[in-house]
Amino acid sequence: MTRSERHPRRWLILVVLCLSTLVLVIDNMVLTVAVPPIVDDLGASAQDIQWIIESYVLVFAGLLLTAGSLSDRYGRRRVMIIGLALFGAASVLATVADSPGQLIIARIVMGVGGALVMPSTLSILITVFDEAERPKAIGAWSAVAMVGLVGGPVLGGALIAKFWWGAVFLINVPIALLAIVAALVLMPESKGPWRKPDPLGMVLSMAGMTALVWTIIVLPKDGLTTPSTLATLAVAVLGLGGFAVWETRTASPMVPLSLFRNRVFTGASFSLVLLTFANGGLMLVLTQYLQFVLGYTPTETGLAFAPMAVAVIAFNSVGAALVAKTGNRAMTVTGLLVTAAGFGLLATLSQGDGIGPLVTAMVLMGAGGGLAMPATIAALMGAVPPEHAGVGSALNDTIQQAGAALGVAILGAVLSSTYTDEMPGSAPEAARHSIADALALGESGLADAARSAFTSAMSGTFVVGGCGVVAAAVVALVLMRGRGGGKPEAGPVGEPERVAESSH
Repeated sequence: MTRSERHPRRWLILVVLCLSTLVLVIDNMVLTVAVPPIVDDLGASAQDIQWIIESYVLVFAGLLLTAGSLSDRYGRRRVMIIGLALFGAASVLATVADSPGQLIIARIVMGVGGALVMPSTLSILITVFDEAERPKAIGAWSAVAMVGLVGGPVLGGALIAKFWWGAVFLINVPIALLAIVAALVLMPESKGPWRKPDPLGMVLSMAGMTALVWTIIVLPKDGLTTPSTLATLAVAVLGLGGFAVWETRTASPMVPLSLFRNRVFTGASFSLVLLTFANGGLMLVLTQYLQFVLGYTPTETGLAFAPMAVAVIAFNSVGAALVAKTGNRAMTVTGLLVTAAGFGLLATLSQGDGIGPLVTAMVLMGAGGGLAMPATIAALMGAVPPEHAGVGSALNDTIQQAGAALGVAILGAVLSSTYTDEMPGSAPEAARHSIADALALGESGLADAARSAFTSAMSGTFVVGGCGVVAAAVVALVLMRGRGGGKPEAGPVGEPERVAESSH
């Protein structure tokens, strides 16, 4: 793609892609503040709430690879529009749900819609933008996701305060409709060459990924030795193992595993796993610290992440400007080391610290993410052949989902076990395992001990997270060499896939 061949509406198309991503991110984050009123209004049990939250994640993660393959085969714009329509319709169903069961069904359909939308957005982006402009486009796309991550709880709190819990789902509808109309008007259709369907690969990937995510979710609570955990773990191993074997043997694989022979793709993939592993734990731990130790409300907790969001947006622009001179590898390693410094500062926080060290750490985290994420994703997607753009995007999403889920599970387990060890042996059993239970007992001495124990546990958890990010930097430094890890090219970058039909 030369400069003269660049799509004239590419920046407007980017707005559509950002809107499509924004609606998914906001929905997941606003749900965190909607749980209490849902419990009160629908009489939802703790198990109901778990399914309301986790059903979306399970369906979304399980369908990502299949959705990416479908978008390559049948058209990325078409699949994205279908996903947006499903997501919007399910949001309406969630808005009018009058029982936990109806809300769970709505969330499942939203997960299907989200899985169809997410891989399509990034695959369309890399087919519309060439390597020279791709870092800027990916930076904007990433920044919008961060805005949704931080703004979701704030928006959700405001909507619930003004209206009712259903408004957090209703807000999805106009955004989805706007994105659909804009996609139909502005966006060209693109697809890869026709390939024979791979139904067995689809079934194995869905079963394996769903079982893996479910195992990660229940592992901290149920342990590894319970029959149910062992059963889902076995399904995950057999499903994903069978998928890997089948994809190497079938003539028309859904996912070309040969991509992992590319050093840049492998280096970017493992760096993303380790980075999202650390960031998944970051959100879990910091939200509890802000609410239980510092006494923030959910809305205030969302606002506390604003410095990180601002830093991400600012340094996305800085990184996009510098990557042409430094290359993806250098920018990725630099950003990861800055992020590790943020984790290091978070690990030094004590109960009596003011807001200054926390804000500084958040700015470092945002700056590091703003530099590293667009460069890493650009390197990963730059190593994917154009005909596999949808599956490549789905692999990126799956890698990040798996890393974040592992981070929540493993760092959550580190936090929980260290907290229990730090609590006095004379404390009630429930208080030794949960800071929320300790604070609920209303004893000032026990509450102080719980806050101190949680802060100590948080420091150890952030040390583990920081080590994960340093490991990601080492992986990127060693593997992300050569074309794709170096400087983007402004000239021809290979033939883009054929545009099958155009909306203009």
